[in-house]
Amino acid sequence: MSVRHLSAVELHDRLARKSTAPFVLDVREPWETAICSLPGSINIPMDEIPRREDELPADKDIVVVCHHGVRSLQVAYYLEHRGFRNLHNLTGGIDAWSRDVDPSTPTY
Repeated sequence: MSVRHLSAVELHDRLARKSTAPFVLDVREPWETAICSLPGSINIPMDEIPRREDELPADKDIVVVCHHGVRSLQVAYYLEHRGFRNLHNLTGGIDAWSRDVDPSTPTY
């Protein structure tokens, strides 16, 4: 199974379904999440993923998020290689969320 791509609108819709909402993994740096973050997301910076992957749920969909979708895609491929399934990359990252879902989310 390969990593699937999810648009900001699709993620918004999935988060609205509380019972089946995915785990949102934000791989940006803490200074970035201080500017803005998605509701309920968990921040584990990209370089900490190898030593903290045991904090991730193996039995839930995981949506990986970064600024524009590049780092998150790399992390999603890494996690896939490590045996995780049901992985999604937020296409366009939090920047797309700000444009397409919530314009009040600050951009940087």
